[in-house]
Amino acid sequence: MMDNDDIVLKPCHRRAAGDGHEAPPLEHHDDSDEGPANTACTPLPIAMVFLAIASVLFIALPSTQLRVPVIKSSSSTSRANRQVSSPLAFRPDGTFQLSIFEDLHFGENAWDAWGPQQDINSVRVINTVLDAEPDTGLVVLNGDLITGENTFRENSSLYIDQIVAPLVAHSLPWASTYGNHDSDYNISRLALLAREAAYPNARTTRMVLNDDAGVTNYFLPVYPSDCRVEPSCTPELILWFFDSRGGFQYQERNASTGQRVGQPDWVDHSVVDWFYQTNAVLTQRAGGKPIPSLGFVHIPTEASRALQQNRTGGIDPRRQPGINQDIPVSQQGQGWCADGRNDGTCAYGGQDVPFMQAITSTPGFMALFSGHDHGNTWCAKWDGLLPGMTVKGNGVNLCFGQHSGYGGYGSWIRGARQVVVTRKKLKKLEVHTYIRLESGKVVGAVTLNATYGKDEYPITPDDRTRCMTCLY
Repeated sequence: MMDNDDIVLKPCHRRAAGDGHEAPPLEHHDDSDEGPANTACTPLPIAMVFLAIASVLFIALPSTQLRVPVIKSSSSTSRANRQVSSPLAFRPDGTFQLSIFEDLHFGENAWDAWGPQQDINSVRVINTVLDAEPDTGLVVLNGDLITGENTFRENSSLYIDQIVAPLVAHSLPWASTYGNHDSDYNISRLALLAREAAYPNARTTRMVLNDDAGVTNYFLPVYPSDCRVEPSCTPELILWFFDSRGGFQYQERNASTGQRVGQPDWVDHSVVDWFYQTNAVLTQRAGGKPIPSLGFVHIPTEASRALQQNRTGGIDPRRQPGINQDIPVSQQGQGWCADGRNDGTCAYGGQDVPFMQAITSTPGFMALFSGHDHGNTWCAKWDGLLPGMTVKGNGVNLCFGQHSGYGGYGSWIRGARQVVVTRKKLKKLEVHTYIRLESGKVVGAVTLNATYGKDEYPITPDDRTRCMTCLY
């Protein structure tokens, strides 16, 4: 065990990655560049870790407002006075609600009439859900905001403006993870982060500066409603955001083949180290008591695949209600070999084992929410050692959301997972969650508690929708 003063983040280096198998990106023909260049990383001593945590825990964000295009909404007036730059906090009634949108896939085929129509319909979904969920305290954009292989370098990050316009109209803060489609030859994660940072509503940030780590690795504290943002305030909930990376390197091609350069698609080991260190500091600041937490990552872990495929009974439609049609789950490390090769000869390389060990060994870590598989919307409790696994579950819940955008594959009805946390239920590490559909209906309402997986719930219908204005 290292002493606190000896803990540093790993220095920057770029890990070699094989080429992927996605559609080729659009080319460009100028010398312009998008987004900030990667800066050199330096070791981060534990004193700076404390300083970084303190800045998140106890310093309010600036309240400068930015003029942005907004989309009118019936709820925007009632939320107009909300201080979106203030720290996240439970409502006076003791509740905190998150709306999770994932796999929006903006920017597909912008040169065809149906491409922009998909995005217009995706904006409609966001507005419809938020109008129906007026108690939302934070919106989570859980990866694949944009279909990067279809974008031009000159404007790829500008889709952020269209995505967040409904959130600005509703006076809501948001936090993002980036997915595999958010990195490609013409689009970079750093450019997306810079675009989000122009909005005071955005809570997306970067806390691990290792080039290998991806970008959206950070945490957000949620305080009691009466907190005045003083050092004496202790968060009652921690929201962890992890970057599972994937996709392709920005403006890089293989010198021999001319193909795009692929990126690893799992949570990097340096992020796991940061998570352990940072959680230890937060626990210490809370007097040694673990703070309940939730996690968000775009690509699910091998444990989700094992729950679906290897466990006796698999996903039961009454005990784990939800759509279960992406079979098998596409997990982190899919198609990679244990030795780091990505040549199509291996099914899974096990690179997400350290991440799975981290979430199962962290007291109070209640659930991990993923996207990526558009045809899966269930939650399952990972309890015990599953066949084929080396990591034993501790009861953490692994959940998918709902495909939210009209971009991306599949015609499953669009919607967004809702997560409702109450100060009372946190004492028992319980969370209520359901999916709000674009139709206005609620499906898959469950309580993630000690008996989840044994209790029975209504079966989630397999409803479908199509873009009526797209004229494919």
